[in-house]
Amino acid sequence: MDAVKTCFNKYVTFSGRAQRSELWWFVVFLIIGSAVTGWVDTAIFGQNVMMVGDMGFAYTTGVLGTIFSLATLLPSIAVDVRRLHDLDKSGWWLLIGLIPMIGWIILIVWFASKGTSGDNRFGPDPLA
Repeated sequence: MDAVKTCFNKYVTFSGRAQRSELWWFVVFLIIGSAVTGWVDTAIFGQNVMMVGDMGFAYTTGVLGTIFSLATLLPSIAVDVRRLHDLDKSGWWLLIGLIPMIGWIILIVWFASKGTSGDNRFGPDPLA
């Protein structure tokens, strides 16, 4: 819960660094939140709207799911940028995710990697 609170407290804070656990616990929160809002949308509104994702996968979304996604969009981008800062990389590297498949694989590997020890150009070590 601390990681999720931190991400919402730093809603649009793109400076500083984020440790691995902060990012990955927020990802778990997003997955659970998306599943719950999907179930509630289906229970309340019935059939959801069919959408086609980046790689051609079809998925459904509803009103609550859309609101949840919009509410968590900026904190998600912010924690991703702070995680890249922990690796001593610019937040602009997040755009590599726009490359189909390869970009996401690179980002996942980076996000799972240990951050730089000690201070770097983006701030002090979050584990210190």
